[in-house]
Amino acid sequence: MIIDRKNRFSGIILTVIILSFIFTPLSAYGLQSDQDSDELKLLKREFESLQHRLDVVEKLIDDVLWFHRVGDVCHVDKVRIVGPPNPHVKNPTAMGAKNPIKFYSYIFIPKDIDRSKKYPLLVFPHGGVHGDFTTYYTHIVRELMAQHYIVIAPEYRGSTGYGRSIYELIDYGGLEVEDNYWARNYMIENYTIVDKNRVGIMGWSHGGLIALMNIFDHPDDYQVAFAGVPVSDLISRMGYATDDYRDLYSADYHIGKTAREDVEEYRRRSPAYNVHKFQNTPLLIHTSTNDEDVNVLEVEHLIKALKAEGKKFEYEIFQDAPGGHSFDRLDLMLAKKIRVKIYKFLAKYLNPDNPIQTVDALMKAGYR
Repeated sequence: MIIDRKNRFSGIILTVIILSFIFTPLSAYGLQSDQDSDELKLLKREFESLQHRLDVVEKLIDDVLWFHRVGDVCHVDKVRIVGPPNPHVKNPTAMGAKNPIKFYSYIFIPKDIDRSKKYPLLVFPHGGVHGDFTTYYTHIVRELMAQHYIVIAPEYRGSTGYGRSIYELIDYGGLEVEDNYWARNYMIENYTIVDKNRVGIMGWSHGGLIALMNIFDHPDDYQVAFAGVPVSDLISRMGYATDDYRDLYSADYHIGKTAREDVEEYRRRSPAYNVHKFQNTPLLIHTSTNDEDVNVLEVEHLIKALKAEGKKFEYEIFQDAPGGHSFDRLDLMLAKKIRVKIYKFLAKYLNPDNPIQTVDALMKAGYR
């Protein structure tokens, strides 16, 4: 209910502001109907800046909600760390142009662990082209805490809620992958309770792509990976996506070209075309035939490519699972049963103290 009020409140504010602009004559802003488009573009830019400011407010509210919703079972922290420098800066000779990119990461540590011992680490990249790690994942975090996993959830470059500058650093399938890897390394270097030999990565959708690319690029540094409904083939995706979605990639601050204009660049960022790099990291892939976001054809391409390369992995294609794209992250009984499967797979390689083996155990862990 708190989240619903927050979203309604932000939506009301934004609606009022937009309506005030719509119903105010352009002359009030010094614009005439026959003026060139430069001033209209400036006005659009101001609208975008307003949206970024509202996103920052929503993020601050959600930060408070994290403490409220999981603070009874874990210590919640938010640290500022770094990833690789941005190679696409307009003025590479400017002061700080070669500095690493700074970004935030959530850290969740179970309250009831023994600080003299070491525990498995899970890197948990969020989904969404410009998404962020929100309390949408509350029950999953609670379930992971009960098993005694330590979790880092990076708010990697391109994430929403940190202003325009971070938003426009987006590098889908590119350096964002390294941001998550650097987050892994940060935890090992800074937390003596982390076992460097028990590290996994899990993510859904865009986060699933990041999980895949991490084990492709750093096969010796992860003991297991789960990729749920992973974005797998950006070339196919651009074919069935809407123009608004395509624009997120061809924006001048991002790839800067369409898939038609530079198909090799989109290929480079797609897991299905990078399976030759996959070695022997235990991998589980899930998808559903009714996914309304990441069409099953993408994941099928990934699966077929892995098989063609003779790779060893596990997968399951669910038939019309309720919830579509979110089928195993919901609070339905089927979703809970599927998460038990995921946790059993992870536990085989990460050996947590209290592995979840049943739905009853999951309910006790994740739901008050």
